[in-house]
Amino acid sequence: EVQLVESGGGLVQAGGSLRLSCAASGFTFDDYAIGWFRQFPGKEREGVSCFSSSDGRTYYADSVKGRFTISSDNAKNTVYLQMNSLKPEDTAVYYCASCAGDYWGKGTLVTVSS
Repeated sequence: EVQLVESGGGLVQAGGSLRLSCAASGFTFDDYAIGWFRQFPGKEREGVSCFSSSDGRTYYADSVKGRFTISSDNAKNTVYLQMNSLKPEDTAVYYCASCAGDYWGKGTLVTVSS
């Protein structure tokens, strides 16, 4: 059974940083590109960042380029999202997921206060 479990969300002031973690079980990053999505209240989920270990490609949404960094620890089967220079408009529920949308975590709330 595939499981993705996020952690690291919380409340932070604008300009601050958070690091999200996603522990994966049931599959390896060699098999699936994995990344982060977010959902604003009343909106559709949007892609934030994805990483494919098979070809080394990384994707970032324009809104987070230069501020967010995705990384992985294959030995721990964990993917991270380092979020710096956070803005109030980054407030959302962040989901870890396979980039194709096959598998999803339950999400972790990130709130950035102004």
